[in-house]
Amino acid sequence: MAWYNPFKKEPEARAVTQSNPEFLRVLFGEAADQMTVNRNTILQTAPGWAAVNFLAGSLAGLPLQSFRKTEDGREKLTGPFADMLHYAVNDRTTSFEWRFESFCDVFTTGRMYTYIERSAKGNTPVNLYRMNPAHVQVKDEGMRRTYHYAPPGQPPKVYESADVLDLAFMPTADGIGHIGPVTAGSDAFKLAMSVAQYSNKFLANGGVPPFVISGDFKTGQELQRAADDLESAVRKSAREDRQALTIPMGLEIKQIGSDPDRTQMIETQRWAVEQIARLYGLPPTFLQDLTHGTYSNTEQQDLHFVKHTLKRWVEQFEQELNLKLFGRGSNDRYAELNVDGLLRGDFNSRMSGYATGIQNAFLKPSEARAMENLPGDDDGDQLFIQSGTVPVASAGEALETENQGSEQDES
Repeated sequence: MAWYNPFKKEPEARAVTQSNPEFLRVLFGEAADQMTVNRNTILQTAPGWAAVNFLAGSLAGLPLQSFRKTEDGREKLTGPFADMLHYAVNDRTTSFEWRFESFCDVFTTGRMYTYIERSAKGNTPVNLYRMNPAHVQVKDEGMRRTYHYAPPGQPPKVYESADVLDLAFMPTADGIGHIGPVTAGSDAFKLAMSVAQYSNKFLANGGVPPFVISGDFKTGQELQRAADDLESAVRKSAREDRQALTIPMGLEIKQIGSDPDRTQMIETQRWAVEQIARLYGLPPTFLQDLTHGTYSNTEQQDLHFVKHTLKRWVEQFEQELNLKLFGRGSNDRYAELNVDGLLRGDFNSRMSGYATGIQNAFLKPSEARAMENLPGDDDGDQLFIQSGTVPVASAGEALETENQGSEQDES
C-alpha cells in the first residue's frame, strides 16, 4: 500500500485538454497504453463498427457489371463470366458476400486477397475465392511477385501475381507490406475503447463514483477492513436500490473527481468518433454523430462521401479487377461498379434524373425503363428533345411546321 509522504514535493497541477497527447493517459490511466488493437477489438467499438460496416456495405451493394467496347459505344456482357461477377463468384459465395468480406478485410487489417481460378482452356476466370489475409505472405523476387497462402491444416500454395486480386488500405514504401486502420488508427481506437471501459466501470455500481476513505486508522489492516466494509455497503445499497448509505462510525467519504461533467465523458466519446471518421475519410454523420448535422449540410456530406471517399475505392477496385481478370493488353472488356446504385432507395431522385436525361436527348425512354427493370417499348427506342418533346430526327420538321402555322395565323 502506498502511504502519503508529507515531505514529497507534489508536482505542479496543469491543464490537459482533449487535443493533448497525454489526455488519454490522464483520464484513463496506464491501462490504455496496454490495450490490444486488432480486427476484433476495433469492431467492438461503436464508431469502428459503424465505419467498417458502412463502407464495406456501400461498396458491396453497388452493381458490379461487365462490358465490351463497340464502335457504337459499349454493350453489357452476358453469360457465365458476367453472372460470376454480378451474382455469385463461386458455388457458395455471392458477389455481395465476397465484396463485403473483402472490404471488411481492407477496413480492418488493411489488405484483401482473392484467388482467381481460371478455366483449363481459354484462361477465362470461372471462380473467385477470398483468402484470409492472416495466412498470406507476399514476396518479391526481382520483378516477380508471388503470394504464399498457408491456411491451418492445409498444404501451403504459391500463386502468381496475375492470379491474385490485391487491394491495400495504404501500401508501405517497399510496396510489399501495408498500413491498415489497426496500425494507423491505433490511438483513436484506444481512446474509443478506453472511454467505453471507463463509462462501464463508472456505471457498474449504479453510477456510484469512486471515492477516498479517511478516518483514525492505526494500522493498515484497520484501513483495509474499513474499505472492505464500505465497499460491501455500497454494493448492497446499489443492489437494493437504497437512497441512503450507512457508513461505519469514524469514517469520512470524499469524492475524487469522478463527476461525468468534469471528466468530459460525452465530449471524449464524440472526439473518438471524429478521430475514427477522419481515419476512414467519412463525415461524422455517417457514424451516426449528428451533433453538428443539419438537413442541408448532411446532404452536402452525402455528396462529399461519394466524390472524395467512395470514388477512390471504386476506382482502385475496378482497376485491380480489370488488370487481373482481363490482363494488361485487353482493352475491349472491362468491369465497372455502378455508383447509381446508391440511389436505389431514392425514387424521386431517380425519376427526376430520368426525366432530365430523356427531355435533353441524353437517355432513351427504353434505356431508362431498362434501368428500372421494366420492359422496353419500340416507340421509346429513340432520343427525344424539348420543343414539344419530339424525336431528335423530327425536331427540325416540327419547328418548320410550327413556323408555317404562325405565318398562317398572322395572315
